[in-house]
Formats: sequence, C-alpha cells, structure tokens
Amino acid sequence: MVSIDVHNAFVDFPIFDAKTRSMKKKVLGKVGGKIGTDTKVPIIEALHDVTLTLREGDRVGLVGHNGAGKSTLLRLLAGIYEPTRGSARIHGKIAPVFDLGIGMDPEISGVENIIIRGLFLGMSAKEMEKRVDDIAEFTELGDYLQMPLRTYSTGMRVRLALGVVTSIDPEILILDEGIGAVDAAFLNKARDRLKDLVKRSGILVFASHSDEFLFELCDSAIWMDEGHLKQQGSLRDVLTSYKGRDPFENMSQETLERFGIEPVATTNGGE
Repeated sequence: MVSIDVHNAFVDFPIFDAKTRSMKKKVLGKVGGKIGTDTKVPIIEALHDVTLTLREGDRVGLVGHNGAGKSTLLRLLAGIYEPTRGSARIHGKIAPVFDLGIGMDPEISGVENIIIRGLFLGMSAKEMEKRVDDIAEFTELGDYLQMPLRTYSTGMRVRLALGVVTSIDPEILILDEGIGAVDAAFLNKARDRLKDLVKRSGILVFASHSDEFLFELCDSAIWMDEGHLKQQGSLRDVLTSYKGRDPFENMSQETLERFGIEPVATTNGGE
C-alpha cells in the first residue's frame, strides 16, 4: 500500500562555520525556519514538529512563501532528508522532480539524456528505451535529439526534461514547479501530459505558486510557514487562508467554468 506517514518531524541544519553574529543574520535572511542560539553551533530549524498522513489517491498542493520550508518538506517526503527528530515512513516507489535539469548531461545527445534522466527518476534503461519514440513525438525536437544537449536553447531543454518526467510511472510523485521557458501552446500540451502523469501516480505532492495549476492537479493543500505546517485541508480553503482572499476572485469566467467553481461572494461594505 502506497503511503506517507510523518510524525512530529523536525529537520535541523547545523551551520558549523558560522562564527559571527553577522553570519547568522545573513543565513536568517535567506533560509526558512528559525535559528537556535542556545548552542555554540547555530542551528537552522528548517522543519518544526510536522505531522501528516497521506494515502493512495491523495493529491496535495504545497503552498507558502519562499523560505517557508516547502522544499525541505518535499525532500523529507522523497527520502532525501531524514528527520533529526520524529519519524517519516514512506512506502512506495518515489519519483522526486525538483529541478527539470537534474540528471541531464550537456555533452551527450538528447536520446542519451532521456535514458539517463529516466534512470535518475527510478526507471530502468529498457523501460526508457521503450518510451523514446513517445518522448520524441511530444518534444517535437526532431533531429536535435541526436545532438549534444549543449546545442539546445533553454526552452528546448525544458521540452526534453518535461517529456521524460511525464513518461514515468511513479507510485509517489514529488513535484516542485519548474516550468516556464516554453511557449504557451507547448505549455498547454505539457499540462495535459502532467495531468495524465498525476492520474498514474498513487500520491502527488506538488509545490507551486500558480493557483490555476494547483487546481488542475490537486484537491487538497498544505500551507507551510517558517518551517511549521500551518494549515491542511481543502485546496480552496487553504489558499483562501494563505492569500487572504478567494483564489478564484481574479480568474476569468472561462477558468471558473472549467473548474466548475462558483466564486465566493465577498463582503466589502457595499463598495
């Protein structure tokens, strides 16, 4: 059974070379969580007492400002970080997708990168070889797939990475938004494949700043703030609390109809 069980988990990072208060201030300004000062070595408390349970079929969006602990939580759920206190038990084949460029070699061809990137995501070489034609058709890169990756533009690299990512079959998909350097038409095409990927996944945890993208892929959400799990619940409720407004307030009527959503009536004193 695919599952994630996190109980009273903390993730701490000691800063062994931070010898001055000015160093502590610099770190505090860039990293989420809090810095403990009761020891000689400053400690960044990146996650604080996080408890959550996810089961097969869960589609969870992860929201919060930059530095709130989202990336640390994703890496904990992916098994990259272990809790310094508490526990994290993950059962299932995990596909962590934090950076679309990870596992790509600029000196080898696009086809060779398809195989290597697939291996990085937990697939076998034979499994990826069977997917090459499908990925080639999706990326529309043609003969460029036989050329070194260093000859690709940024948009072409994103196309290739998306083609690989959306071809895998994970039980647990840990996804950090990294889409942007592609044209609008291709992005719509990529979203369709991402939806299919999510359908094939047992559990999805997706960190994103895009309300629309979250609603396309998720039905519940977690709000992280300074390393704490501040709220967990329905996607709309969590986004409303996080942003202080209904997330559909500024969306077009077409988008509202696509999601089958009626906007919440606002009260502003009749203005």
